[in-house]
Amino acid sequence: MNDSNNSGDKTLTVPPSKTLSLKRPVEQGVVRQSFSHGRSKAVVVEKVKRRAHETSKAPAPAAPASGAPRPASPPPAAPSQSAPPPRPPAKPTAPRPQTGVVLRTLTEDERDARARALNEARLREEEDRRRQEADARARAEREARERAEREAADSRKKEEETRLAREAEAKRKAEDEARRRLSPTSAPASEPEPEHGLSLAPAAGSRGKPQQIIFNAPRPAAPPPAASSASAPAPASSEARPAPAAASPGGLAPRRPILAPKLAVPAVKPTRTGEMKQRGRLTVTNALQSEGDERTRSVAAFRRRTQRMKGVVEQKERLSREVVLPETITIQELANRMSERGVDVIKLLMRQGQMHKITDVIDADTAELIAVELGHSVKRVAESDVEEGLFDTADADEQLVSRPPVVTIMGHVDHGKTSLLDAIRQANVVSGEAGGITQHIGAYQVQSPLGGKITFIDTPGHAAFTAMRARGAKVTDIVVLVVAADDGVMPQTIEAISHAKAAGVPLIVAINKIDKPDAKPERVRTELLQYEVQVESLGGETLEVEVSAKQRLNLDKLLEAITLQAEVLDLRANPDRSAEGTVIEARLDRGRGPVATVLVQRGSLAVGNIVVAGAQWGRVRALIDDKGHNCVHAGPSFPAEVLGFNGAPEAGDRVAVVESEARAREITEYRERQKREQAAVRGGSARSSLADMMSQLKTAGRKEFPLVVKGDVQGSVEAIIAALEKLGNDEVAARVIHAGVGGITESDISLAEASKAAVIGFNVRAHKEAREAAEKLGIEIRYYNIIYNLVDDVKSAMSGLLPPTLRETMLGNAEIREVFAISKIGKVAGCLVTDGMVERGQHVRLIRDNVVVHEGKLSTLKRFKDEVKEVVAGMECGMAFENYQDMRQGDVIECYRVEEIKRSL
Repeated sequence: MNDSNNSGDKTLTVPPSKTLSLKRPVEQGVVRQSFSHGRSKAVVVEKVKRRAHETSKAPAPAAPASGAPRPASPPPAAPSQSAPPPRPPAKPTAPRPQTGVVLRTLTEDERDARARALNEARLREEEDRRRQEADARARAEREARERAEREAADSRKKEEETRLAREAEAKRKAEDEARRRLSPTSAPASEPEPEHGLSLAPAAGSRGKPQQIIFNAPRPAAPPPAASSASAPAPASSEARPAPAAASPGGLAPRRPILAPKLAVPAVKPTRTGEMKQRGRLTVTNALQSEGDERTRSVAAFRRRTQRMKGVVEQKERLSREVVLPETITIQELANRMSERGVDVIKLLMRQGQMHKITDVIDADTAELIAVELGHSVKRVAESDVEEGLFDTADADEQLVSRPPVVTIMGHVDHGKTSLLDAIRQANVVSGEAGGITQHIGAYQVQSPLGGKITFIDTPGHAAFTAMRARGAKVTDIVVLVVAADDGVMPQTIEAISHAKAAGVPLIVAINKIDKPDAKPERVRTELLQYEVQVESLGGETLEVEVSAKQRLNLDKLLEAITLQAEVLDLRANPDRSAEGTVIEARLDRGRGPVATVLVQRGSLAVGNIVVAGAQWGRVRALIDDKGHNCVHAGPSFPAEVLGFNGAPEAGDRVAVVESEARAREITEYRERQKREQAAVRGGSARSSLADMMSQLKTAGRKEFPLVVKGDVQGSVEAIIAALEKLGNDEVAARVIHAGVGGITESDISLAEASKAAVIGFNVRAHKEAREAAEKLGIEIRYYNIIYNLVDDVKSAMSGLLPPTLRETMLGNAEIREVFAISKIGKVAGCLVTDGMVERGQHVRLIRDNVVVHEGKLSTLKRFKDEVKEVVAGMECGMAFENYQDMRQGDVIECYRVEEIKRSL
């Protein structure tokens, strides 16, 4: 089969004798189509040329004859804003060569899609053109309206200026005419009085009353005002129309009427209460002023009114501000800092799903989101920023001068630290210490034999005062370690070495008590090697001096070693700046109030300065040196007692001078708030970890020994609390309800009565009111002046709260041979004592098949018919238990004694 046998083939041809017509020119071409099995077929394709006005439309291919496949048409061009120029008609071309390529025919859906795309593009173009035209018209209308408004405003301004100038001229002329007519020379007495006119006569009364205006006759009517100033009142001039004349009594004019132009009396507007309020004294100037001299509407007000009437809201240009945000802030304060309305901030929060009032407090993150949303920049600050610049400001090298060294004397208890310092100072501090031991930290300043001064800090050596020793090591430049030659290195000596190493300060070893017969300085040097302290005599770098505080031996050598070490350190400070320092000790003096021993480290502290120490602040009322003398100022490395704090600061608090009381209050309030929050966290019931929960369960049944502790100084109270906390165990512990400095007050007794606590006073006494309240409530107050005795008594009292230890002592065993039932008594076991002895009233265990089935007491023990106290091994007896009857033959009875042993901490 081939294509020549296809009877249904209808080929499109053009007759050769085609007449001219107005039909579209047609291009012809031949396309070879290929089929399966090697068949092919030539198809003539006609293409209608495009017309110029149809260039934007896609060409529609001529439909082929039936039976022939549709020829492939080229894809339509992409729509564009402007149609391409028409192409010239193409010349008829020769038939295309038969290449064997078949073009795909567009389906109906594809043609519809292309047509829809063209229509949508055309509609979009039309819509854009209409929108642009509407925008252009609106813009032209707005410009014309604004131009008309400007022209109207200019015309109103010109009219206003013209009116003001005319009124000013009329006013000037009227004043001149009135001045001329009212002058004595202008109206002589012989001249006849005019028949008509206006006369001004002063009213009877005091000065400042309005004048009487009398009209004798009406004047001719004035011409109507101009149209341009119809709304404005008529000017008060000589040509203006006067008001109707007011007839005088009897129709007679005043005795000497004076002709004058009409004077417009300023209208007095009624107030809200209907009363006529006089604006002031009536003068010629006020009388000549027009009633229309009122403030007119400005151009800006007129424009705003027009915009409101048309519904056009002018958008104000937003100003970007830098908003300072603390950790928390109210919505009202945030709106004020941004210069925004509070309702706008609340609306923004409502869009975020948060309902707030204007007085609510929001956090800094939420406030930052709001400020950024409204176009402002944010600067975050924290509450701790109030302390910025308070401490550790750098000083220039040229401002630094040499300062005395601060030396801390440390060592074990009873090694002669205070005695050594007394020998250097030529004082007797030891005699004032209770029990012969130092329980306070002291600060002194002495003169070195080589020139200059040295500041000494004396620390206690008792184990309870470890916090004092640590505090002394922090503020010092050099540590002098005092070791007794007859005692050697002790626990507190090792602790002092650790404190010195932690503070990073040099160490000087003073071997004391070399005058004793059993002194062994070499033993001290050897023992120090175990703690990495190598003295110079053994090839190390640590200075050592053998001294005797009792015989005052080698004290000058010790001071020389301290001066030499200070020169090596090159200690300098700036004395001309605000003071900074540390509270060495603090106490509450009943006569002088809170007293704090402060070591000035930088700058100079003077009387009248405002200082801040921890959560306390005050103005320095007095400065007292170590000898009890008043001083005006305290320089670097100078210890002084400061009076003027509003409360006793805590030992170890840093002291700084601030510029104002407001800054001091701000800092102390922040620190007080921090202390309350930390106390609430410590005392809260919420636990943060599994270990804390286990610890809580472990100490749930622990007994507490409540105490109220009052001491003489802050350091002693701190040491007592630390010592009492170490006394407890898992079963009992001391709980300090309140600790403070000063005497025992009535409020302390009330607190102790409410919490069932004991009251302890260390080197203080109770006030008279407190003693009476304690006697009335039956509360015992215990006084102590040595920390040993205080700790021992509290330890003994806490030991009484411990449950006693139960100890079992084995007595013997018995075997049940027979069980007898006796009326009115119950079951009785006939037993044979196999081991030891059995006592009546002791504890017994009933063992059956090696299992304890009962524990109780032996109520009855009989030997035959007699009640006996005990039965020894190898003898038979009868036994009965308390509240137990289930005894069987073959059971074993174990008898034992329970002893209670008192426990102690």
